[in-house]
Amino acid sequence: MIRPERLIFPRRCPICDEIITEESLICSECITIPRRVPYPHCMKCSKHIDSENEEYCRDCQKNDKSFLRGVALYEYDSVKDSINSFKNCSRPEYGEFYAAQIARYLGDEIKDFAADALIPVPLHRSKMLKRGYNQSEVLAKHLSKRLGIPLRNDVLIRCRKTKEQKKLTNLQREKNLRGAFHIVQKGVKLDTVILVDDVYTTGSTLDEASKVLLKAGVGKVYFVTIAVGIDR
Repeated sequence: MIRPERLIFPRRCPICDEIITEESLICSECITIPRRVPYPHCMKCSKHIDSENEEYCRDCQKNDKSFLRGVALYEYDSVKDSINSFKNCSRPEYGEFYAAQIARYLGDEIKDFAADALIPVPLHRSKMLKRGYNQSEVLAKHLSKRLGIPLRNDVLIRCRKTKEQKKLTNLQREKNLRGAFHIVQKGVKLDTVILVDDVYTTGSTLDEASKVLLKAGVGKVYFVTIAVGIDR
């Protein structure tokens, strides 16, 4: 039986965007489309690596990152259209599905981080006004409820408007993000935090946010994302 509120605000499948009539977060036709990142994983960023004899992907071997490590659930190519809709097409409800899947498959690993808080990667005010919501915060709120880890969206802000990352080279991404984040208040009293974002590509955004948090006194920074790109 469909709940009354679903008649007014029907739930949509995060993959095909069709209305779901059953009590599910994804339609039965699309449930196999999102592909989990296959083993083995990079021990730093969670990208798939070809050899079980390697611990880190090529990027993490070449470039130091400020965060300790992170986890991602899906291969980006399998959910890229859905994530674009989640971010840019007024589909914040997709965050519930992604949080449920992350909690189901990666929940124990995330809890092992023993974090004091989940911190969503913030949007600049101009982008927040345009979208009406921060997809990373939506995801973090659902994860907080499912995993019992406090949400802290009052720690980190994006103080500088930056160019769109996907159009830039790796070096340009790093330069683009320098000085983009700022701590709201001095003396952050958090030992361990988990940054929450939608996608990990080169890690430039999470790395820069981690640097700011560590400089403010945070002891350890991890991350969790819906999806991760491939090792190049």
